[in-house]
Amino acid sequence: MNSMTVPRFRQRGVGMIEVMVAVLILAIGVLGVAALQAVTLKNSSSSASRSQAAIQIYSMMDIIRADRVNIGSYNTNIYVAGDDSGEPGSKEGWLAGLKGTVAPDAQGKIVCLAEQMVCTVGVQWNDERATGGSGTEHIEITSQL
Repeated sequence: MNSMTVPRFRQRGVGMIEVMVAVLILAIGVLGVAALQAVTLKNSSSSASRSQAAIQIYSMMDIIRADRVNIGSYNTNIYVAGDDSGEPGSKEGWLAGLKGTVAPDAQGKIVCLAEQMVCTVGVQWNDERATGGSGTEHIEITSQL
């Protein structure tokens, strides 16, 4: 029997559809990395604000420790914003400094119990950029002087 052989042509190279699928997959991956970077940037900013708030709270605790005699004069009892009129090392200076270190809308609160020599210092600010619009973030630390 004579069999007729049909020449077979092998495909060489890559087809256009294969290239388009590869480019689509690559584009989706790049978009995912970009979205991840944006979320990381927001959370990094929020973390920096939280760290600065804790640093500023401990700074105020040190100011109060240095002036224990006048411990009652530091009370604010509610969150208040600074008015940029305070001297460094004072309650007013600390409140004004929160705006530059934590956030432009940061406020501070100091509650001291003179009899027990205990103070609670807090900082609050708007962190809606990182929290997705849920608003105010705050940190309070209580310390025995």
